[in-house]
Amino acid sequence: MIWAGIGLREAADGAAFDDALALAGTRPDALACLAAKATPALVAWASTQGLPLTRLDEHDIAGLETPTTSPRIAARFATGSIAEALALTAARKGGHKARIIAPRVTSACGRATMALAERTTS
Repeated sequence: MIWAGIGLREAADGAAFDDALALAGTRPDALACLAAKATPALVAWASTQGLPLTRLDEHDIAGLETPTTSPRIAARFATGSIAEALALTAARKGGHKARIIAPRVTSACGRATMALAERTTS
């Protein structure tokens, strides 16, 4: 199963999410975002895409090491990449193991980021 972690600015819209998805290169089976960032635009886009949206809290991703790091995000959220941390955390729910298969990408408008993680068998 492939999870997409989505980081976003409040002004992100469907076009920003479409762009990030295209840049990620693979359609996920499910999405994850921070609960505080589950904007109406993101909820509507997820519904239009037919993808379930899991909402996680900041404490769920705090301290998680990620392949990429933004100093601003690390200072604020205690993880290197919100999108990567969300994807990994969601994919690992239920005790599964997971790995990043597409590191964080940013939409052309800069309002949405996306990273993909896949559950692994080992």
